[in-house]
Amino acid sequence: MKVHLRQRKQSKKGKVSLYLEIYKGTTQNANGKIVGIRDYEYLELYLIDKPRTPIDKRHNKETIEVANNIKTKRELEIKNGEYSLKSGFNQSANFIEYFKAETEKRLNNNGNYGNWDSSYKHLIKFAGTKVTFREVDKRFCEEFKDYLTKAKTKSGKTLSSSAIASYFTKFRACLNKAVEEDIILKSPAISISTPNTVENIREYLTLDELKAITKKECRYEVLKNAFIFSCLTGLRWSDIQKLQWSEVQKNDTGYKIVFHQKKTKGLQYLDISEQARGYLGEKSNSGERVFEGLKYSAYHNLALQRWVMSAGITKQITFHCARHTNAVLLLSMGVDIYTVSKLLGHSEIKTTQIYAKIVDEKKREAVNKIPDLAL
Repeated sequence: MKVHLRQRKQSKKGKVSLYLEIYKGTTQNANGKIVGIRDYEYLELYLIDKPRTPIDKRHNKETIEVANNIKTKRELEIKNGEYSLKSGFNQSANFIEYFKAETEKRLNNNGNYGNWDSSYKHLIKFAGTKVTFREVDKRFCEEFKDYLTKAKTKSGKTLSSSAIASYFTKFRACLNKAVEEDIILKSPAISISTPNTVENIREYLTLDELKAITKKECRYEVLKNAFIFSCLTGLRWSDIQKLQWSEVQKNDTGYKIVFHQKKTKGLQYLDISEQARGYLGEKSNSGERVFEGLKYSAYHNLALQRWVMSAGITKQITFHCARHTNAVLLLSMGVDIYTVSKLLGHSEIKTTQIYAKIVDEKKREAVNKIPDLAL
């Protein structure tokens, strides 16, 4: 391959655009004619057409020097086998826009949109809104991975190890997609390991503990009803908080909630029990929220913890623990993991398998409680 520095006059702007023409050999077209294969890289560098002043001439000289440095770099990359952009693709294309497009493809097909969107937002915080494919090299990937380990959530907490691993995986998947679409020959992240995931302790209530708290009063009745409803259905706080009566449907087989998950944007059909329906209260207008007055605040969090403690439970319980409780209870009662995964709205079965490990531990504890028969 050969690299040539070319110029193209832009008559309307009075500038001359500089670009590289990378000659990659020849091929035979459908008519049997031998034609050249070329890549073009537009450098976004411009000369002043017909320079008149010393300043204009100096500008053109310095710009040519920069362009020649880039040309030399490309020649070195070709020599070392590092040149990776394929024919016909604009090397100045915006990778961030490409990532955004890949994210939006998952908006309505339950393709883990939430994690893709979070990864996209962190990518913007890390690198801004314009990064060319040429700039996304191995060092860029390593620095983005390092950024994620130090990034913060909206509440000021560091990202969990699972979130870090998930966001970097989406970033890598986007680069792999670019390879599939013949945009790049090789992903710069291919040799970079996925951040290790550390499984956090997932606190939950046992069936006896759940029964105990239902008998106790909570400072906020709406909080009590919403929490128990989450324990019975596995619904997230974000979906319960916005739940409207129009999303609660009754048919011949019972009750069902039809809603878009706030996290993934996927459409969800969730069957609920008669018992769970009872915690929704009396039906109101279609556009009204089911749990009117339910808020996220330090006061409500404290009230939740005090309510749980009033039942003699010393665990650190948050609202999200209700979702964990639902998963563990279902698996403990013999519901297969695939069904539990669907009920929780998980896009990947491996997410649900975390709860299966908890159930397995409880089974091991149970069998070990049988006393030694030799004693």
